[in-house]
Amino acid sequence: MTLVGTTFNIQQFSTEDGPGIRTTVFMKGCPLSCAWCHNPEGLRPQPELVWHDGRCIAARECLRVCPVQALALTPGGMVIDRQACTVCGLCVEACPAGALEVIGRQWTPEALFTEVAKDAVFFQTSHGGVTVSGGEPLLQVEFVEAFLRLCKGKGEASARPADASPLHTALDTCGLAPWAHFQRLLPLVDLVLYDLKIVDTQAHREACGADNALIVENARRLAAAGKPLWIRTPIIPSYGDLPSTRGTADAENIAAIGEFIRTQLPTVERWDLLAYTNLGKPKYHRLDRRYALEDVPLLTQAEMEALHAVAVAQVPVAVWSGATRP
Repeated sequence: MTLVGTTFNIQQFSTEDGPGIRTTVFMKGCPLSCAWCHNPEGLRPQPELVWHDGRCIAARECLRVCPVQALALTPGGMVIDRQACTVCGLCVEACPAGALEVIGRQWTPEALFTEVAKDAVFFQTSHGGVTVSGGEPLLQVEFVEAFLRLCKGKGEASARPADASPLHTALDTCGLAPWAHFQRLLPLVDLVLYDLKIVDTQAHREACGADNALIVENARRLAAAGKPLWIRTPIIPSYGDLPSTRGTADAENIAAIGEFIRTQLPTVERWDLLAYTNLGKPKYHRLDRRYALEDVPLLTQAEMEALHAVAVAQVPVAVWSGATRP
């Protein structure tokens, strides 16, 4: 059986997912369900159909070719019957304006490597490389392992040029995976980008859909293995009145994460505080899902600077980035 993996995006010229210029491969599927996720198209493992309203010219060819009549063009826009839709892609092919799109593409490891290797010259000149992100790449560990072996020149000789240099590789993970999955990939990974969101176990479970005990333990194991780490913490404002909807943007939470990094993660090279972005809002609408932070504004620069001050007091390599409001 041919080994395949499913991605939802391949982002070239990325400068935020590790050192240098990188190509980031976003694998589909995630074990968490964070209320603020800005890539909701990466949460589910299967391909999904979306409609881009700004592109639609109401040609209605999509309605004609759909074999299960899962589409209806109404005055309010396209309605997709997601129970009936088989994501066959016929409507995408028929649409003359590209208003319909299937999110989720399958690759063999060899085909994906060929795609990312096109940017090798940029990796070499900038000391960049390839980052495998998600979703959660460890959900597709067999495929990711085969792909990373090619990046490191350890795959089939026929799959890469004989004179190709090994690529710098990074794994961007939420940490919720069996340790055995990490062990398979660590020999093939130069850097791990690791999410630490909320210290309080109950708040993490309610906001992210899962306990954080395994996430914390895997972080300790990665540091004990000597693997360089970049910690990433999304800074999320409060979006409700319950403890589980107070986000991550409070000094107590940041201080607790900082103490954990300082005392238990000696291989951390950088701690990124990532300001909340609402750019994911239209993605929820296209997927017909509710967005819990629908009317939540961006944080202010002063709020981010205050939290950064808390972080850097514990971890001098802490930095912050992202858009803010006045």
